[in-house]
Amino acid sequence: MKQVNIIGAGLAGSEAALQLAKRGINVNLYEMRPDKSTGAHKTGNFAEFVCSNSLGSYDITNASGLLKHEMEELSSELMPLIFEAKVPAGGALAIDRTLFSQKITQLIENNPFINVIRKEVEEINTDIPTIIASGPLTSEALTKEIKIFLGEEYLFFFDAIAPIIEKDSIDFNKAFLLNRYNKGTADYINCPMNKEEYEKFYNILINSPKIELKEFEKNAAFFESCLPIEVLASRGIDTLRYGPLKPVGLIDKRTGLENYAVVQLRQDNKAASLYNIVGFQTNLKWGSQKELIHSIPGLENANIVRYGVMHRNTFINSPKTLNPSLQSRKNKNIFFAGQITGTEGYTESIASGLLAGINMWKYLNNEQLIELSDEMMLGALMKYITFEGHKSFQPINSNWGILAPMEMDKKTKKNKKLKNELLANRAINAARIISGKI
Repeated sequence: MKQVNIIGAGLAGSEAALQLAKRGINVNLYEMRPDKSTGAHKTGNFAEFVCSNSLGSYDITNASGLLKHEMEELSSELMPLIFEAKVPAGGALAIDRTLFSQKITQLIENNPFINVIRKEVEEINTDIPTIIASGPLTSEALTKEIKIFLGEEYLFFFDAIAPIIEKDSIDFNKAFLLNRYNKGTADYINCPMNKEEYEKFYNILINSPKIELKEFEKNAAFFESCLPIEVLASRGIDTLRYGPLKPVGLIDKRTGLENYAVVQLRQDNKAASLYNIVGFQTNLKWGSQKELIHSIPGLENANIVRYGVMHRNTFINSPKTLNPSLQSRKNKNIFFAGQITGTEGYTESIASGLLAGINMWKYLNNEQLIELSDEMMLGALMKYITFEGHKSFQPINSNWGILAPMEMDKKTKKNKKLKNELLANRAINAARIISGKI
């Protein structure tokens, strides 16, 4: 009887386990939570969302949206459950994170081909086919074991989590509901600031004390797309107004004005009782966070359900250790998946688990592994993270810049939406060929 070990029941590990199970492969799925916490997760449920509840756009002309469509063509097991837990978020695909992880946990625990083992893995048995999907919060013991196995130095970066606010505590005499540029329904709560209010907010932010980092963490780097708000603010007083607090496209219908700055909040659960503050990942001390949030118009009396925290994220040097199939170059029995490979983002984690699961099944059946074309977003991601020519490898999420170029005339190239549509159609066609649909 064929059997696979999967280490980690996050998004990648859960997808990989379900891919193998539906193909009749017995899976031992190891998860150390809730007995041992990562410091960022709140429950012992599988596929728990940590930083945000948004997977980004579902629009096929958006890079992340295209990746989701490719995953559907490749029969992802998690994508249907994402839609079951969907909450309103304008053009973004956001979920009730608690409902989603509960659904995944129940599905996996009731699957006859998956044996859930609630235990920390401290040693890798390389004689058994294994997918390591322990995530960016891999335990210290397993981190050391992987480092010994790979023979490569680990890299790491920080990730920061945004605070969550109770909706009923928001003052809607000041805040207003609107999507940027009036796209879709008014799903975002917007807290406007004039120049004086913004400068007060900024001064609190840059002068607030931060949680002291441990000695081994002090020389680490932040991932650019998940920078703590205080790090962004340190680049200049107007940086936030051109980033997470940009007012462009948010005209308050009550006044007809575009404000000096706008803080946005996005629905965090299906009941729409909780909202997270967009772009407010932070490492400020909790007392400082409370002062800062209460300085925002409309949030003066906000009930903060969860404060922001920051944690160490770990990833392997994939260009030196992995093939585009996600199989280890050192031992064919070992595959990696998820953010530990250097793919950043929820969608990207699920997609890598999907590919690792399919390729592990092919490996067990002595079939040729899939190395996707870089005409597909997932293929381009895999080629990027395993490209040996990187001088300084850093995590990446889906983006148009990594796709293989496509011949088109100058007029089409200048039309961003049309250009992306053509690239997306090519990618979907390639995904359908892989899945045998055409």
